[in-house]
Amino acid sequence: MVKVSIVIPARNEAANIDALLDEIAAACTPVADHEVIVVDDGSDDATSQAVQARMANHDNLRLIRHDRSAGQSAAVHSGVLAAKAGIVCTLDGDGQNPPAELPKLFLPLLADGAEAIGIVAGQRVGRQDTLSKKLASRFANGLRSWMLRDGTRDTGCGLKAFRRDAFLRLPFFNHMHRYLPALFARDGWQVAHVDVSHRPRGAGRSNYNNLQRGLVGAVDLFGVMWLDRKSVV
Repeated sequence: MVKVSIVIPARNEAANIDALLDEIAAACTPVADHEVIVVDDGSDDATSQAVQARMANHDNLRLIRHDRSAGQSAAVHSGVLAAKAGIVCTLDGDGQNPPAELPKLFLPLLADGAEAIGIVAGQRVGRQDTLSKKLASRFANGLRSWMLRDGTRDTGCGLKAFRRDAFLRLPFFNHMHRYLPALFARDGWQVAHVDVSHRPRGAGRSNYNNLQRGLVGAVDLFGVMWLDRKSVV
């Protein structure tokens, strides 16, 4: 029985995906039966071909393809819908989230007496990003934490583990992946946090810039505040 489904949203990550999948296998195979679902979000490089080339020799590896890019939250949602396990982990496809951290996220959810925990959210330490990106993220996380009171230092971290059924009951919207702790808390779940390491991108470049993140983040933040207040009312 598959205990953990690992979902990787990926767009134009052909140069990173093989090494990432190797590291996931090394980190998770000794710990829990798992599957890996790569969601190719409209790549125009060889991301899908790289995954397909491995699938013949890895029966726990699956591929989902979006015909065009729908965004990271949509890619995560597609992967969770396809997941076989009750516990789902996510990590970014660019290699900046070390797969060795995955057991720290999913093991607390598999432990006895953990039924009240809905999500374990990774929080990056020692971030390996440009100064502008780190400053923009620090401002956005500070504003979000102040407005939502979600007790989370770093919601932009791609390393998360959560209960599949609880996730699928959340309201879906674009960029919801950045607000999962607040959304889980809104539904009455306990939220746990673990510090995780971070590393430079292996190859390629980010699919988003600071201005894009800032513009969509402002709209989403007020939307999540409205959802939170609606649940209280």
